[in-house]
Amino acid sequence: MATVTVTKKACAVNPLKMSQPIGGSLAFMGVRGAMPLLHGSQGCTSFGLVLFVRHFKEAIPLQTTAMSEVATVLGGLDNVEQAVLNIYNRAKPEIIGICSTGVTETKGDDVDGYIKLIREKYPQLADFPMVYVSTPDFKDAFQDGWEKTVAKMVEVLVKKPEPGAAKDPKRVNILPGCHLTPGDLDELRNICEDFGLIPSFLPDLAGSLDGHIPDDFTPTTIGGIGVDEIATMGEAAWTIGIGAQMQRAVTAMEKRTGSKGRVFERLCGLAVNDDFYMYLSEISGNAVPRKYRRQRGQLVDAMLDAHFHLGGRKLAIGAEPDLLYDVASMLHEMGTELKVAITTTQSPVLERLPIDDVLIGDLEDLETLAKERGCDLFMTHSHGRQGAARLNIPFHRIGIPMFDRLGAGHQLSVGYRGTRDLIFNIANLVIKDHEENHEPTPDTWRGDGHGAHGQAEHGGAAVVHH
Repeated sequence: MATVTVTKKACAVNPLKMSQPIGGSLAFMGVRGAMPLLHGSQGCTSFGLVLFVRHFKEAIPLQTTAMSEVATVLGGLDNVEQAVLNIYNRAKPEIIGICSTGVTETKGDDVDGYIKLIREKYPQLADFPMVYVSTPDFKDAFQDGWEKTVAKMVEVLVKKPEPGAAKDPKRVNILPGCHLTPGDLDELRNICEDFGLIPSFLPDLAGSLDGHIPDDFTPTTIGGIGVDEIATMGEAAWTIGIGAQMQRAVTAMEKRTGSKGRVFERLCGLAVNDDFYMYLSEISGNAVPRKYRRQRGQLVDAMLDAHFHLGGRKLAIGAEPDLLYDVASMLHEMGTELKVAITTTQSPVLERLPIDDVLIGDLEDLETLAKERGCDLFMTHSHGRQGAARLNIPFHRIGIPMFDRLGAGHQLSVGYRGTRDLIFNIANLVIKDHEENHEPTPDTWRGDGHGAHGQAEHGGAAVVHH
């Protein structure tokens, strides 16, 4: 059982953590026609905008209430009102999602009260979907902002079914965690549909940030789940959360709609996917399709092939709790030793990691501990690349942001196929590192009379060591 501790440093050095408002705004981007609005200074929004543009390589809709020092002291009603009106009249969104920031939370702005006053003042906004989430960036982290926002959307946007209304046994609500990519959501959609189920994803980043090119420019999100579909999620008989962070949203859906919920904390690995596919078979009444039986065999073969390269490797990993738990647990099952685990916020899954201690810290902690504990495999987002280079060990990028490689939104780690591909990618990194840093070089075996060729020239037996 791992012990979770918090770093005692006065400041973060090369931060691993990202803020709650950024996580919340990304969740809103999974809704069609959405305009996320950060209630705070312009700098808060510009930081998130740059981060998402670099990661997804797409146009990102994100607006700000542009709070100045004076507005912050006097209260932000006028700024929120003007921002909502401008967005409503110019961008024509289907929903406005508002996330607070540190400066407005410190002041104590009553944004729910502001929204009520705005609805009373402007009749056209009386029934317009607006969702406010409290996401101060001086506490918690990216995953917490996503978690709170999805739960709040369930509470505000999903309609309560009529008493005694029948559930549709073929409909299933999927509430994915922030650690899943658009590619992961596409894979989950295909899996559910192959079982004869009709999935609704909230949020659905696969529809909005999967890299497709729209026919016309729109200032809001260009895909994702519609507000009208969210409203009908109460008709579904089943709700599945992916990641421990989604327990709050699944519980909210159960209470509001009466659907039967289940949380799968991991979908990367063999046994966890066996459970997932069997659950889909159970709720759909259909047998596991033949293609997934074949994919399972491919995963088992991949694990057999790769364990020679991953077994015994010493892993240092830094990520949001659910992503860390997902990937580190899978590699532990492959024989990799988890030596260093750095994360951003508290989570119940951290205590179940196969390591003595987990640190809520930064990338400096990750690099320092990786060096002290002799790690030879490094995993975190793109800001960890310099640390891995200094340690001269293989580096695999996971999480957000991933700005120095293309295709971040299409990385796959869920299901049999996603786990197989991830294992191959990491094992190939290890093989490449071995070839570059541990294989004999020409200088060691040629021209000095002691290498393999030299022994042959002198009549000796040639032995090549690998």
